[in-house]
Amino acid sequence: MAIDFTLTAEQRELRLAARDFAAEVLTEVGPATRHLATAEQRWQATRPIYEQVVAAGWLRKILPVPVGGQGRGMVDLALVAEEFVAVDANVSLTLFAVTLGLTPLMAAGSPEQLAEHFGPFLAAEGAPLAAFAFSEPGGSANWDAPAPAEGVRTTAVLDGDEWVLNGAKRWVSSAGGWDGGGPELLAVVCRTDADAPPDEAFSVILVPGPAEGLVLEESLELLGHRAHQVPTVALHDVRVPRRNILGGPGAGRQIVTGSFVPTAALVGVFALAKMRAAFEFALEFARTQRRAGAVPILEHQAVGYALADAKGAMEAVRYLCWKACHALDTGSPAAAELALYAKVFGSETAVRVITDLMRVVGIESYSEANPLAEILRDALVYPLFDGGNLGVRRRQLHAMLAAPDYDPSASWLGEA
Repeated sequence: MAIDFTLTAEQRELRLAARDFAAEVLTEVGPATRHLATAEQRWQATRPIYEQVVAAGWLRKILPVPVGGQGRGMVDLALVAEEFVAVDANVSLTLFAVTLGLTPLMAAGSPEQLAEHFGPFLAAEGAPLAAFAFSEPGGSANWDAPAPAEGVRTTAVLDGDEWVLNGAKRWVSSAGGWDGGGPELLAVVCRTDADAPPDEAFSVILVPGPAEGLVLEESLELLGHRAHQVPTVALHDVRVPRRNILGGPGAGRQIVTGSFVPTAALVGVFALAKMRAAFEFALEFARTQRRAGAVPILEHQAVGYALADAKGAMEAVRYLCWKACHALDTGSPAAAELALYAKVFGSETAVRVITDLMRVVGIESYSEANPLAEILRDALVYPLFDGGNLGVRRRQLHAMLAAPDYDPSASWLGEA
């Protein structure tokens, strides 16, 4: 048996290119946005930077080869995500949210649907956005539960050759678009049969933007990710062609379930990136600051031990995320379980580790002049979004463990 975490020459080149681009371009996000008063103003100020990301080909680099992109899999995506998010979480989330927004189309779209809707995301120009409109006001943890649970409340009714959508969505990255009329493509999870069981009740329908009847009601003011748009949008009699349904009526449950498996591993990578940023700052602080003492604080055992613990946790998260991404790339039957562990363990470890590193730095870490405060605010969302660890992700793991055919060795042997 061979276990090898060595990156290929192409992957090393990709990682270094991502690091250089982040250092050159993404460092500008903070100075361009921090002084602005509202969430929407800060979001709008990121557009020129996002346009540079797209023009440099990074969107195309992370989209899969089979649909015209250059991405070779989840491991490559993880390498880019770590480098980007370590520098800025805002424009990075805008970029990676596009991949989620396109996932239903890539997974269930017909050749005709791909030809009609995918082109703008391969062009390396402009600021194209895509969003997966799943979450709703009031919560979506029980989105596919049978009655009396409400589940998804957004509806789509067939009227001749058009679907008519009504409802509201919340916590959907970039769903308002740059002009308030929606992104270039919005994949909307909706109820197409009110009387059907969960396996047949839900569908995913593509809404190209700008869409008449889509209203940006508010851009939420967030604790972290202060320059990223997370809106509430309403759909009032939004009409799209009948052909815009993905996989046919009733295919929504399968599409949603499949779409949120890879994202779990990616959130683990986001958490890793924030830990890395915090660790690098704290290590340099400890090397250079005496805090009125005789030697740099790194010379003290308590500081050295804390940094060692943080680095060990960070390495554990990195290799778990890499294994999960590799399992997704190779079609391992253990991929879903590993992705969930990467998300739950990675996100919760990040919050703990960053807090511990703030103790190393001390009271200075509580100042906005210090990056640790912003790093922690960004990291706090990782246990909560993309399926909360408590209400969604642990429940999924529980279901796996409770299955009669569950094999606990599959996750490390990679066999069914």
